[in-house]
Amino acid sequence: MSVNKVILIGNVGKDPDVRYFDNGSAVVNFTLATTERGYTAANGTQIPDRTEWHNIVCWRGLAKVAEQFVKKGTQLFVEGKLRTRSYDDQNGVKRYVVEIFADNLELLGRRGEASGSPDMNNQGYGQQQPSAPQSSSPSMGMPQQTSADEVDDLPF
Repeated sequence: MSVNKVILIGNVGKDPDVRYFDNGSAVVNFTLATTERGYTAANGTQIPDRTEWHNIVCWRGLAKVAEQFVKKGTQLFVEGKLRTRSYDDQNGVKRYVVEIFADNLELLGRRGEASGSPDMNNQGYGQQQPSAPQSSSPSMGMPQQTSADEVDDLPF
């Protein structure tokens, strides 16, 4: 058994690049920056912040939602799969690109910024998702409400 799963929380580096194909499907590409904070080592050495840039790819319905809600500076939670592809540049040199194919996006930040924004996942857009129940309401990191059938009769 193997697992290819990536989870990132970071800030969008540029407005998404949106492309539509003749069959109506869409793809969105954008960069996401994640930063590990610097620190001072025990011997006094200063270790600076380290920023990594990730190439994010969203397809179909998720692409359309990302086109509407994602912009430069947006803080995002991204869940997806790592993919590597190669191509030959103008000089015939083989180049490699590492991309995150997003399965789920969630807008983060202050509540007012994310108000009314959906939980952006690919469920229902042709991507296979785990069979865990999904809510139609935005998650935005808030606890999900349960129905009366799911509530225990515990006094605490």
